[in-house]
Amino acid sequence: MSQETALPIADSSTTRSVFDWLERFAACVRAVDYAAARPFWHPDIISFGTYQELIRGRARWTEMQWDNVWPRTADFAFDLDNTVVLASADGNMATVITPWTSTGFHADGSRFDRPGRATIILARQADGRWLGVHSHMSLQRGVPQDSHGNRPVKAR
Repeated sequence: MSQETALPIADSSTTRSVFDWLERFAACVRAVDYAAARPFWHPDIISFGTYQELIRGRARWTEMQWDNVWPRTADFAFDLDNTVVLASADGNMATVITPWTSTGFHADGSRFDRPGRATIILARQADGRWLGVHSHMSLQRGVPQDSHGNRPVKAR
């Protein structure tokens, strides 16, 4: 019978730095600011989400996922109270398991709660900053996929 080790829960310093990353990225989503969000992610990111099964590259991800979600929703935020950060022993990789909230819009303009969950993998760069190398964001079950908001993109 094997003995599993404990989950590699990140220490408080790593958790704080990841939470800061999450809050700053979420602000970019709320502002529909692609230019400000781009530096958070590796150019060769591998991702998938509500609108695409597998996307390779930040440019394609922006086109296939961000364009289909950010301008059409509002109020995006990560639920940090229910977020778990796992970290590699050397502190150079972190996995974030986090619920998120947002507001969707029906075709008639009425609003609805649009919660979901995400798994994000971050790699620490030589300068100490985190860079996203994988993202999987999906809606909770039963939440309408289509949102009909029409907010302008602040910066591409």
